[in-house]
Amino acid sequence: MMKKTRIRTRPEKKTKKSDTFTVTSQGPLLESLVAAFPGKSRKLLKAVLRDSQIKVNNRTVTQFDHPLKPGQVVEVSWDKSSPQKRPHGLNIIFEDDDIIVVNKPAGLLTVATDKEKRKTAYSLLSEYVKTEDPDNKIFIVHRIDRETSGLLLFAKNEKIKLKIQETWISTIKERTYIAAVEGEVKRESGTITSYLNESKAFIVYSSQNPRVGKKAVTHYKTLKSNKDFSLLQVNLETGRKHQIRVHMQDIGHPVVGDIKYGSKIKPIGRLGLHAQGLVFTHPKTNELCSFETGIPEKFNQLFKQNQK
Repeated sequence: MMKKTRIRTRPEKKTKKSDTFTVTSQGPLLESLVAAFPGKSRKLLKAVLRDSQIKVNNRTVTQFDHPLKPGQVVEVSWDKSSPQKRPHGLNIIFEDDDIIVVNKPAGLLTVATDKEKRKTAYSLLSEYVKTEDPDNKIFIVHRIDRETSGLLLFAKNEKIKLKIQETWISTIKERTYIAAVEGEVKRESGTITSYLNESKAFIVYSSQNPRVGKKAVTHYKTLKSNKDFSLLQVNLETGRKHQIRVHMQDIGHPVVGDIKYGSKIKPIGRLGLHAQGLVFTHPKTNELCSFETGIPEKFNQLFKQNQK
């Protein structure tokens, strides 16, 4: 009697399902996704964004309000792969082969110091890029204070780092901050110009004497205010150490929580400074890159009552 045998066939390997569309009008990424895929829920679209399953012009983007321009191509992968482990406590806004843009929380150092060698944005990103290849490295382009939250740009190779730093003035088009300051700023807008010099005690002093410091120019616009606090949008024309903090002290409205530069109170339990916007020319493609984050909720809480 012949023994029956079962012929086993390999199941066909599923091809990854993805969709692409070309952007026809300017707007935020999530809204374009909702319009392009009306059958998909916002919850699902937010999930594929979070899990790095969306590319714009072949670059991974995770920021829901990433600004799109007509002609760009958006690719969405609906199948979740085994993603690189994302760094805990550090939100990656944008990443390609050359740069990483992150949203740093308040309280996290950009890089270790002699006195402080704990977890930093640099160490978290170093661990992250090494999960893909142990030889991968990360390079610091610029820094923001530990108690300041917001956008930070890192390079993924030394050549790109040097190119950005050597062409900083022409590469960085705009750096926008949100500052919660003490008191009611009555002017709708203004410009502060002075010369900044750092003491041996690491305190930056402001002077009108060009011989005793480096020129610093800060532009601000009042977004809202009440009798106790004001919320300012601040644009840096120069990028000196502690520039915004010192200039806010100069006009008699120190950043809340900034005991070093004149503040007497800590109503939000942190420094009231957030790096909200960053616009720069991509060091390799020369494409204009623009990133923006929301205003921290703690800042808005200062204006829940008696808002002007």
